[in-house]
Amino acid sequence: MWGTDYITKSVSETIQRGMIFASELKNKEPNAVVLLYGEMGAGKTHFVKGMAMGLGISGLVNSPTFALVNDYGGLYHFDLFRIKTLDDLEAIGFYDYIENGVLAIEWAENIPELENEFEKYHTVKIKKRSKSEESTERVIEINEVKRGENPFG
Repeated sequence: MWGTDYITKSVSETIQRGMIFASELKNKEPNAVVLLYGEMGAGKTHFVKGMAMGLGISGLVNSPTFALVNDYGGLYHFDLFRIKTLDDLEAIGFYDYIENGVLAIEWAENIPELENEFEKYHTVKIKKRSKSEESTERVIEINEVKRGENPFG
């Protein structure tokens, strides 16, 4: 599963891919760190919705854009769109969540040094297959990364 590209053709397939990914993590890595990369509207939050399902979490999953973090009981969903430094992360209590559940972190590219905070993490890079606004096809690249490795090959 690690180091693999997937093509999804709809929002529901993107959600399903997140569900499969998280269900595989559930027993092996209950405190996994998942860094999500992709432009606005790429499908990061849909992927996290699937992750919640794969972890057995029910209920509404929304983007934490203004809240910065949503706690779904074992899944902590961060949005770093407005966060730019490790000091900003510390100020919102980010480090209190580590080792307490799965961390799903959108806009991880805003703090490149974040990758050095973890011994191991997963990257999920989501790209639109077409520039068309109507297209729902996505390429989802999933990698398992150890500190010091290049997350995208």
